[in-house]
Amino acid sequence: MKIQFLGHACFLLEGSPGKVLVDPFLSGNPLAAKTADEVEADYILVSHGHHDHVGDAVSIAKRTGAVICSTVEVAGELFEPEGLEVVAGNIGGRLPTSFGSVKLVPAQHGSGVSGGLACGFVVEMDGKKIYHAGDTGLFADLQLLQDEELDAALLPIGDYYTMGPADAVKAVEMIRPGLVIPMHYNTFPAIKQDPQEFKKSVDELDLCQVAVLAPGQSLEL
Repeated sequence: MKIQFLGHACFLLEGSPGKVLVDPFLSGNPLAAKTADEVEADYILVSHGHHDHVGDAVSIAKRTGAVICSTVEVAGELFEPEGLEVVAGNIGGRLPTSFGSVKLVPAQHGSGVSGGLACGFVVEMDGKKIYHAGDTGLFADLQLLQDEELDAALLPIGDYYTMGPADAVKAVEMIRPGLVIPMHYNTFPAIKQDPQEFKKSVDELDLCQVAVLAPGQSLEL
């Protein structure tokens, strides 16, 4: 399967069953690699209700017919009133999809909607497991993800709103993925970071491979 970084926390996961777009903040994102009109998707995953993660989810879903997956409260407030097709679950739940499944896992962060929860995702596609952490800070239960035997983890390193580089290294130690890709940095001045320093720290501990992707770049698992 192919993982393409589109900037900030937005990724496009492509496999034989289809295309999965995560946190599609493209319009208004100075580092976005594509416009909202250029992206195709069968499913759109939205980790929480902040604008830099909801992004263009509504317009892309209306244009492509993509199904939106999120938590119940986020979906109920932001997407169901738009008449979109939604699969809404909650933390710990695994949502069946045409490409495999999406498990909603905890994220320590505000949800952006009243009474809601932020989440991360474990996406299963083409026999691979990809963890998108959303906007989480570091917390002890991340170590439970080690049991998922993740092929890749997409982790924020920007600090200020999420975990920073040092905490992200600790998260890698807990999760033990086959590969980690840093995200959620350099979009705004407050989250300015050097991803190569994060890579160096992970490499020094020999924890896993690190792929630093510029917006628009991709890799295959």
